[in-house]
Amino acid sequence: MTIGSDEELEKLKVAGRLVARTLEAMGKALEPGVTTAELDALGRALLEREGARSAPETTYGFPGATCISVGPDVAHGIPGERRVEAGDLVNIDVSAEIDGFFADTGASFAVPPVAPRIDRLCKDGRRAMWAGIRAVRSGGPLNAIGRSIETFADRNGYSLIRNLASHGVGRALHEEPTELATWYEPQDRRRIHEGMVFTIEPFLSLGDDWVEETGDGWTLRPVGGKPAVQYEHTLVATRRGPVVLTLAG
Repeated sequence: MTIGSDEELEKLKVAGRLVARTLEAMGKALEPGVTTAELDALGRALLEREGARSAPETTYGFPGATCISVGPDVAHGIPGERRVEAGDLVNIDVSAEIDGFFADTGASFAVPPVAPRIDRLCKDGRRAMWAGIRAVRSGGPLNAIGRSIETFADRNGYSLIRNLASHGVGRALHEEPTELATWYEPQDRRRIHEGMVFTIEPFLSLGDDWVEETGDGWTLRPVGGKPAVQYEHTLVATRRGPVVLTLAG
């Protein structure tokens, strides 16, 4: 969406803070022995307490309030009876609607003990996301975001998953601009306009560049099974630069 008023911006901020705090609480509850269903129940309770609805559940009929993927799975994992184990790499994606406005956020968490290469991957996954966010300029090219992320990935020896992209959000979970690449797409001539609301969510990998569905209709896994992380914020482009909406503070 494109924000048309201060009221719309404030409502988006409410949605953004809520999903951010929910993600933060779920991350803190992540420990060996907890099931992904228990984590999802926590997320659902926090959203519903504030009058929000799960976006994937209401939009697509997803079988859960949040997406929880345990490595090597990286996205759209269905919450269930699987127990988290020490050393697991877990991605949690929280998106919700409240008062007609949607926000979307996500992060990967490594459950101790953490191997050095996974710890570095997680830190660099956040850095890759922020490289993309810093490239946002009202009036600038959309593909500058992907160019910045790809430059970071190449410089640090990573690959990017290239069939999962960022997207517009606001009045719906997925809207224009669609298929916002987190790698450089020179053919993409679209521009960032003031008030545009969208996500930035690169999937940084230790070697894979493609995901496939595992067979349950939802869960996505890198074809080579290499570790991958995703970090995601919802933001709005302004004349003064990007305003990140999904911060817990």
